[in-house]
Amino acid sequence: MLSDNNKIVHRKKILVSFLLFAGIFSFLFGRLVYLCVWRSDHYASLATDLHERERSIKAARGRILDCNGKVLADNRTVCTVSVIYNQIEDPDEVIEILSRELELTEEYVRKRVEKYSSMERVKSNVDKETGDRIREYDLAGVKVDEDYKRYYPNGELGSKVLGFTGSDNQGIIGLEVIYDKYMEGKPGKILTVTDARGIEVESAGERRIEPEAGLDLCISMDLNVQAYATQLAYQALATKQADSVSILVMDPRNGEMLAMVNVPEFDLNQPYELPEGTAENLTAEEKQNLLNGIWRNGCINDTYEPGSTFKIITAAAGLSAGVVTPASSFSCPGFIIVDDRKIRCHKVAGHGSQDFTHTMMNSCNPALITVGMRLGLDSYYGYFEQFGLKKKTGIDLPGEAGTIMHRKEDMGNVELATVAFGQSFQITPIQLLTTAASIVNGGNRVTPHFGVRTLDSDGNVVETFDYPVTPGIVSEEVSATMREILEMVVKEGSGSNGKVEGFRVGGKTATSQTLPRGSGRYIASFVGFAPADDPQVIALAIVNNPQGVYYGGQVAAPMIRQLYENILPYLGIAEYHE
Repeated sequence: MLSDNNKIVHRKKILVSFLLFAGIFSFLFGRLVYLCVWRSDHYASLATDLHERERSIKAARGRILDCNGKVLADNRTVCTVSVIYNQIEDPDEVIEILSRELELTEEYVRKRVEKYSSMERVKSNVDKETGDRIREYDLAGVKVDEDYKRYYPNGELGSKVLGFTGSDNQGIIGLEVIYDKYMEGKPGKILTVTDARGIEVESAGERRIEPEAGLDLCISMDLNVQAYATQLAYQALATKQADSVSILVMDPRNGEMLAMVNVPEFDLNQPYELPEGTAENLTAEEKQNLLNGIWRNGCINDTYEPGSTFKIITAAAGLSAGVVTPASSFSCPGFIIVDDRKIRCHKVAGHGSQDFTHTMMNSCNPALITVGMRLGLDSYYGYFEQFGLKKKTGIDLPGEAGTIMHRKEDMGNVELATVAFGQSFQITPIQLLTTAASIVNGGNRVTPHFGVRTLDSDGNVVETFDYPVTPGIVSEEVSATMREILEMVVKEGSGSNGKVEGFRVGGKTATSQTLPRGSGRYIASFVGFAPADDPQVIALAIVNNPQGVYYGGQVAAPMIRQLYENILPYLGIAEYHE
């Protein structure tokens, strides 16, 4: 028998064990109550996630609309066909049907059908008719989800401006990239419940989180103006056997771009298709480099020597500084000596005595060089910067190139002389057009752009875009004088082929030789605006390496004349009657 002391010790041990057990039990019970009551929603959610399979539903991408509401980029319903390994009952049947309907090899489909994964995509961008046909087979483990594919109803029209999207419906180039965040929308989800084996529980049905469509993008491009400009560009490309032709059309009052053409263009619905006759067996890198060249927008991505169209800038700087007036007298013997360099005028015999207005009408190099020399390097470089030429225009397209200009400390008299008539430096076409527009619009440096506003699915305005304007790059008086001088250039001078019956047009021609000098390759261009006294539209035509006659006044000016003959009445610009 236990002694009294031993009994007491034994009872204490029993009591301690009981208390310990009661404590553990209380803790576990409390924990169970906490988990089942207070944390029930959390663990129910985890359990649901564990047994829920998720399939994405793409959102409809916002459309791109022209200034009149015409659709430039839209969506077509397509399908994505996927397989779920654990749910397939007859793999051979699935492989046979999918390879036939989707026009894929059995080997390709088998790899996806036999791959152990939660879901494997077999093919996307399947036309809806084929997707519906596959859905009718009611194949276990085969999912057909509706999707969207970008569609461009006008084919190649405006291709290098609009850009296109990839298989994920995200923008690749052009406006599709810049405004992607507005147009992409928010994808939805299809959620289905599965058992422990990954088989869908049919009785549980499915949950859908509906996608949110992207916003429509309204742009300033006018489909009709773009179409006619494209037609003119292709005509010049063919008749002049040129390397490329660009036409830009802008509202100089606010920078809205009505058209931007850079031919040859490409089919937006087949952007990866290489031109006929392209060499076969290209490496992936070679093919991509070729495609990058096809997609390249020379209006903003490339620079060139502007030639005599740049005399607009030199003239405006000279008038602003007061070193020249329209009545200032100049003498042109056919050349000018700058330091040790003899720089010739395009008219070998010279223009003789002339006032400044006639130097512009005659596009006289020595006279404009004289204006540049009167300004001097510091002042001229200052105006170059004041006019915004050292900065990018800020156009809402990707990859804009900057001006390639001498550093001020590296410039001497010869460099100043050549810059004054548009040589020895390079700018983009959009830079030249924007600067010319800003000089003739009263002196306000505008930002060229396409994006105007976004709309929701009900047509309500969500956001209107604003763009910087820098006032006072020239005075209103200088701007008015420049309009008068440039109207005379078209009315009676070198730009007479840009004259439009019934309308007042101002402008300037250019014929610049590409590097290296003596290559026999030229760039013909013409910038013109109308009405000359109150510019509402300004356009620039550039023909790269035209064969035969290559002068801007004979090649590019007639293009702007034809453009204006058609679009000025269309835009509602009234005819001029003296």
